[in-house]
Amino acid sequence: MKFAMIGAGAMGLRYGILLQEAGNDVTFIDTWQPHIDKIREQGGVYVMRDHKDRHLTKIKLETPETFDGHPDMFIFFTKQMQLQDYLDRCSHFFHEDQYAFTAMNGMGHIEKLQKYFADDKIIGGTALIATVLPGPGEVDFMGKRGAGKMNMCPLNEKPDAMCQALFDELQKAKMNPTLTDDFTGTLMTKVIFNSVINTICTMFELPMGEFGNFKGAYQMGRQLIDEAYDICARADIKLVSSRDEEMAALDHNTRIDMPLHYPSMYQDMIKDRPTEVDYINGYIAELGRKYHYEASTHLFVTQAVHLAEFHRQNLAKQRAIKAKQEAPAAQTA
Repeated sequence: MKFAMIGAGAMGLRYGILLQEAGNDVTFIDTWQPHIDKIREQGGVYVMRDHKDRHLTKIKLETPETFDGHPDMFIFFTKQMQLQDYLDRCSHFFHEDQYAFTAMNGMGHIEKLQKYFADDKIIGGTALIATVLPGPGEVDFMGKRGAGKMNMCPLNEKPDAMCQALFDELQKAKMNPTLTDDFTGTLMTKVIFNSVINTICTMFELPMGEFGNFKGAYQMGRQLIDEAYDICARADIKLVSSRDEEMAALDHNTRIDMPLHYPSMYQDMIKDRPTEVDYINGYIAELGRKYHYEASTHLFVTQAVHLAEFHRQNLAKQRAIKAKQEAPAAQTA
């Protein structure tokens, strides 16, 4: 198959490189100039797995303005707040026969994709796969080959030949896909999962295992999960796992599968990028309001993450002021 990967960040590189290694034609499309410059300078991306075996992998890289191909499918892996800009800049090479697949974190992206692609050509997904972008031009796949898993479901909940072809290629790429039959329930189940792990680990700057081994982790996670599940019940959203199954998945993922991993939201915050908390906990809270349910814990956590962002921004300003004040003194000495 011919793929165009919209967004060559951590997850975009992991999906795209593994699909490339499985024999597919993959072109990456990105807008982050330092990343683009480094990849072109190196002749590819340096790939590691669990910080080891660093090696150069050649990839085809374009910007929205230079790409003129006609892939079978676009795979979207941008941040929620970046997606609209990518869509606007890429829209000139979208065609009616092409499909769009995404396994982005949070909610809000599907409605944006619907403005450019027909409902029967949109496939949504979720990924429990850890990947880190240490800096421009390099990526670190966390976990052994075949680690992690994902769910996928077409928006119209009617898998066609192209959906099956995508499933087959993801299977060859060792992404461990599962084809589900409830689109909204599939996506919301992952949003709820992230509303615990991503936000708590980001607020306190913790690796996932440290949270998982904290004696109060179950109570904290259960409070967030119960609120979200209560809201989904009011909204008639059928989640793909029960509350107890979600708690068990959280426990296993944090303590067993990826104890040393820092979630993507944390990675954004420490690099002074906006987090996606408004599209995760904030989305759950807004959905609650729609159905007359005040999700007080999710509202609190949303603001707590924003407070952590605000605090880091203030620290950066203070360091900049201090450095400016000390500079003349150092020159005089």
